[in-house]
Amino acid sequence: MFAGLAAATLLAARPSFAADAIKIGEINSYSGLPAFTEPYRKGWQLALDEINAAGGVNGKQLEVISKDDGGKPASAITAANELTSSDGAVMLMGTFFSNVGLAVSDFAKQKQVMFLAAEPLTDAITWSKGNAETFRLRPSNYMQAAMLAEEAAKLPAKTWATVAPNYEYGQSAVAVFKQLLSAKRPDVKWVGEQWPTQGKIDAGPVVEALLATKPDAILNVTFGGDLVKFVREGTTRGLFKDRSVVSFLTGEPEYLDPLKDEAPTGWIVTGYPWYALHSPAHDAFLKAYQAKYNDTPRLGSIVGYVTMKAAAAILAKAGSTDTPALIKAAEGLPLDTPFGPITFRALDHQSTMGAFVGTTAVQDGKGVMTNFVYRDGKDYLPDDATVKGMRPAE
Repeated sequence: MFAGLAAATLLAARPSFAADAIKIGEINSYSGLPAFTEPYRKGWQLALDEINAAGGVNGKQLEVISKDDGGKPASAITAANELTSSDGAVMLMGTFFSNVGLAVSDFAKQKQVMFLAAEPLTDAITWSKGNAETFRLRPSNYMQAAMLAEEAAKLPAKTWATVAPNYEYGQSAVAVFKQLLSAKRPDVKWVGEQWPTQGKIDAGPVVEALLATKPDAILNVTFGGDLVKFVREGTTRGLFKDRSVVSFLTGEPEYLDPLKDEAPTGWIVTGYPWYALHSPAHDAFLKAYQAKYNDTPRLGSIVGYVTMKAAAAILAKAGSTDTPALIKAAEGLPLDTPFGPITFRALDHQSTMGAFVGTTAVQDGKGVMTNFVYRDGKDYLPDDATVKGMRPAE
């Protein structure tokens, strides 16, 4: 089935183009986490259609050759090698899981090919393991943790427990949230940690272990199917009663929608309340997306759409497909998005894309975000000197 999905992705992304079409290699975990990556694929396909309908880039059509990494770093490296050595891709984009993104970033450095990371959130990808060839679109763990810690610091809670998937993303998210909240609230104590395997949470024991620590508040970093199981067990066993919960990503429709009327209420989350956004840029995106797919967007849809638009903008500005020219064009590049203008910083190759922060509620039998505010990513980054100290010397 997965092989069939991958083949379908490849064929769908490779219409008949002239031999001189500009080829972009796209890699993602389509079979590993379809809840996010399928909307992501729809997003970049919509953007690709718009770009080519408008004449392409520098007089040439864009062609995307897409491959499924299955959520495995080794498979992603194999795909990256095929895309650049056999398929003629001039740049790479995509990836979801942080460990996969780091693997492709290292490949990009070694092979000197540009990589536009769409989704992986680990701070390492632009800081401790950053390189000249890698740029990242989504707001990082640090940025989202800073937004959430700002709200968490206002809570009366003094004792905190954490639960997160035991791999690069979860480890990074917990570490930076603890660092930032402790800096704002030195009186906070951390009383427990749970590290379930991503995609394989045994929610009952995890919930019982958290209950045993008797925390005032909980930081949750689980997502996808793990989140559903965690919420259900936590609700059944009273984990969330009279406790505050701060949660990365839970306001994203791909993770909130499956819970329906079981969605938690009052959690402080980052997410994407597409149903309540009103701006010319988002209205235009929403209209085009719904017209093409007869479906509502998820955050993955936005990420895929903007990643593709960014790739085209970089190629257009560079006027070349040579990696040094692409890097130079991407550094400091401004871009209009459905969330507003962003910039890819020359300093660390991190975009200033922000996130919505709000609280969860149940309305009309489904989970939604309420009381949300868009937080501009540029306001939630450390100072330049700190960033320079974290990045390896070029």
